Amino acid sequence: MAFEEKRAWIMLVVTVAAYAAYLITVLGRAGDIPLADVPYVSTMLWTIIGSIVAAIVLNIVVSIASREEAAQKDQRDREIARFGDNIGMSFVVIGAVAAMLMSMAEWNHFWIANAIYLGFALSAVLGSMAKLAAYRRGFQPW
Repeated sequence: MAFEEKRAWIMLVVTVAAYAAYLITVLGRAGDIPLADVPYVSTMLWTIIGSIVAAIVLNIVVSIASREEAAQKDQRDREIARFGDNIGMSFVVIGAVAAMLMSMAEWNHFWIANAIYLGFALSAVLGSMAKLAAYRRGFQPW
């Protein structure tokens, strides 16, 4: 398995785990109160910071475990990385546009923040999945 493919797996797993932890925590707090009134800020910050730290630590561990592979990055790896990042970026844009429209409509901060967070999470998941598909099924630049 290529080193960059390992990094894509790390990003995918960490993102899914962090966002799932966030959803479980926030939805678990809802109970009888409206979802927009659930305290979410600290949970969102901790899951974002935790996922960043986890991804960095796991990337370091994988880099140490496969030192020779970590230094090798060929043209195909660069093209796959660019391909996956471009696909993933679409959800950052969708999340930003959704948040902007919600802000203009004066929606609750809860929904705006969650739209942005969902956009970032979907961006990382979709971008990682595109990279993994390119590594597993082949990649043909257009």
